[in-house]
Amino acid sequence: MHAQFTDSDTGDSVLSEHEHNHGELPAGAQVELERLAECLGGLHDHATGRILDELDADIEVGYEDGTVLVGITLGYPCASQEDDWRERIREACMPILRGGPLGEADLQFELFFEIPATEGGDVPEPLRGVKNIVAVASGKGGVGKSTTAVNLALALAAEGASVGLLDADIYGPSLPTMLGTEGVRPQVRDNKLFLPVQAHGLKTMSLGYLLTEDTPAVWRGPMASGALNQILTQTLWCDDGDELDYLIVDMPPGTGDIQLTLAQKAHLAGAVIVTTPQDLALVDAIKGVEMFRKVSVPVLGIVENMALHTCSHCGHSEAVFGSGGGEKIAADYDTGLLGRLPLAMAIREGTDRGLPSVIAEPNSAIAQSYGEIARRAAAEIWLSAEDGAGPEIEVG
Repeated sequence: MHAQFTDSDTGDSVLSEHEHNHGELPAGAQVELERLAECLGGLHDHATGRILDELDADIEVGYEDGTVLVGITLGYPCASQEDDWRERIREACMPILRGGPLGEADLQFELFFEIPATEGGDVPEPLRGVKNIVAVASGKGGVGKSTTAVNLALALAAEGASVGLLDADIYGPSLPTMLGTEGVRPQVRDNKLFLPVQAHGLKTMSLGYLLTEDTPAVWRGPMASGALNQILTQTLWCDDGDELDYLIVDMPPGTGDIQLTLAQKAHLAGAVIVTTPQDLALVDAIKGVEMFRKVSVPVLGIVENMALHTCSHCGHSEAVFGSGGGEKIAADYDTGLLGRLPLAMAIREGTDRGLPSVIAEPNSAIAQSYGEIARRAAAEIWLSAEDGAGPEIEVG
């Protein structure tokens, strides 16, 4: 999403795709608009931890019909952050405007985002419209990886992105249960392409849609890799020329054939590693980080799950599985801690009934935590694509 107030080709002022004519600027107003743009460049972006001057963020400042128009374009989905940005923009701008030639002007702000695509080599045709593929992985089972993957996908969609979700856990597909789509079978187009199953605004695919409920996937490594390749490359993720901003892939635990197959078949934008603070889980999480590094996949960050349990009766909080492990891995391997999630019954209950936390309780603290993790992970992809480019500033 991106609209410029000053079109470089026509010179017309545009806002949200509607054309306007510039009102005549009061004396001294151009200098004031430039001061505003300089001030805005120093504002801090929470997801990246950087100021706008250090990012490839478009900063647009204009004036029209008694209104100062401000627009900022970021490289990750951020729809929920517009009110926060608007308040901070107003706080930054009003001291400059007050008493100046534009002191009586209204201030109008819009937040936009443009999601870059990860550059890669040749990919199968059904994946060509997918901008970014993100693996959600863990070194061992039982750490909440699938729950994190589902809520991460839903959180990105809630921020305004178009999102797909692939259940690559061939041996234990859980996505249909978590999304409430058990018993659904994907349609087939032209006898060769699966159509994704729509669930809560996501395009989804899982081997669980193709097997009966009681049929186990008893396969050797090559068969499992072949099954993953089929549901990955024979699913019509993008139709009629549309694009998918993110395809989240819920990986099986461990570091085996499935992980290598995905790295070979698709150019990954990055991986999110899920762990608990428990020492044993941390050891396995480190193996996951090392594996992705060996196949040249950037690790976007660590999610520390089950970090804290709060008693529903007395309110006492306790780090049941220890503390600080995820942060230590992030520091040791030069990546970030994307967020911590509690050991909470609501998370488990939501996925059991097909309504993950982001859908069931969108305003809860848990859903807000998933949203923050989603924005930070997406922001890391943006930084990888644009690091060092600097902001683009337009004043007019």
